[in-house]
Amino acid sequence: MNLTNNLRHTAEDHPDVVAIKLDDTEITYAQLSGLAAKTAQWLRDLGVKPGDRVAVSLPNIPHMPVLYYGILWAGGVVVPMNPLYKDREFAHVLSDSGATAFFAWNGVAEQAAKGAAEAGVQFIEVDPATFVGQIAAHATARPTARDDDDTAVILYTSGTTGAPKGAELTHANMVRNAEVCADDRLIGLSAGDMVFGGLPLFHVFGQTCMMNAAVLTGATLTLLPRFDPQRALEIIERDKVTHMGGVPTMFVALSQYPDRDRYDTSSLTRCVSGGSALPVEVLSAFEDTYGAMVLEGYGLSETSPVASFNHADRERKPGSVGQPIEGVELKLVDPDWNEVPEGSDGEIVIKGHNVMKGYFNNPNATDSVMHNGWFRTGDIGRRDEDGYYYIVDRAKDMIIRGGYNVYPREIEEVLYTHPAVGSAAVVGIPSQLHGEEIAAVITLKPGMSVTEDEISEFAKERVAAYKYPRVVRIVDALPLGPTGKILKREITVS
Repeated sequence: MNLTNNLRHTAEDHPDVVAIKLDDTEITYAQLSGLAAKTAQWLRDLGVKPGDRVAVSLPNIPHMPVLYYGILWAGGVVVPMNPLYKDREFAHVLSDSGATAFFAWNGVAEQAAKGAAEAGVQFIEVDPATFVGQIAAHATARPTARDDDDTAVILYTSGTTGAPKGAELTHANMVRNAEVCADDRLIGLSAGDMVFGGLPLFHVFGQTCMMNAAVLTGATLTLLPRFDPQRALEIIERDKVTHMGGVPTMFVALSQYPDRDRYDTSSLTRCVSGGSALPVEVLSAFEDTYGAMVLEGYGLSETSPVASFNHADRERKPGSVGQPIEGVELKLVDPDWNEVPEGSDGEIVIKGHNVMKGYFNNPNATDSVMHNGWFRTGDIGRRDEDGYYYIVDRAKDMIIRGGYNVYPREIEEVLYTHPAVGSAAVVGIPSQLHGEEIAAVITLKPGMSVTEDEISEFAKERVAAYKYPRVVRIVDALPLGPTGKILKREITVS
């Protein structure tokens, strides 16, 4: 199982089918395969060897899949990063992964170059106007053979313990997950289908369920660099989109868009939702408006990502995340890994072809979540009599804002660097638009003065745009437990 084999085979079977589309720019499968092969030679000329990590940070533009498959073609490991990162975030991932090279979109070049300089990594700026010409100047490389268990992608995810960790996903992880996603019981893709590419390709949901599944089957991925409901509807109408993946905020925006009836979206047949819980009323409203089936699933970066789904050929249960996908097991356990009695809530653990190899160069973190092949998710769930799973709560403090994971500890550490902040707690609060919004509650050091807006701006300058707290409250004291730990469950934000 090798992700590049999927591209090579599809290029042989469907060479003239458009693989990637962005407005008037179209790249066929033959062209995508050829550009990946030339990118691989460029990487070899830069000194990249099989197994080396190569970082990329681009929005949804055609250069992202070209680089993604080019790195894999060279035998390298893709380390995708959000273009919204700031230099300190880039530097951490580059240093932790030991990246050999870093390709970043020119729109974020200043922050990306700073991060690369701090990490001591060679930096290549991606200018869309000239980048394809730079690739074309290189010879065509033969693909490098990689084994099933070789790492294909390292996705950086965080936790309550602080710094992001790199989840190592193998070629087998990614290929099997793409195969299951493309199957008719889930997304149901085949050659000639048109897939909406509004999910970020630096995120595992967009990578596996949209890009890799499309490449596997010969479907076309039509890209939208930044989600906007009007542009999404224009693309669905223009390209006759048949399949769409999205996070709940996308379905909310499309359901509520006032001019939605102006667009012909009759081509849309099946949609999948993930990233956070999809409210039942949103699912119903979207299906009533657009006439397309919405299937909700569940997974994490560490599980490639899909672990369970409401399958198209079975009963759908709105509000549930479905049943385990083929080849994957789920169960509910207590803190000591003992399976809980039937009918009880427990932490969801996952085992199967989708579970990561481990956290890169971090055996302690790996051991804390792995046990006999089972992965501990940190999510509390329940299972009904038909084997459908429901997410009840999160054991972790993680906040999901607009489908993006935000880890309070990271934001708190930034807030603590402000000279006026005495203590800080970051929590999620309900948001109709984003599902959850980031809120920071802080106390000030004696004699210090600062406004809530100034704290928000301070964080905004230091973390990605989706992470900084839009809501800040300055209080006299935070609620503390007997050991002095901040009791977040007792914090209320008005």
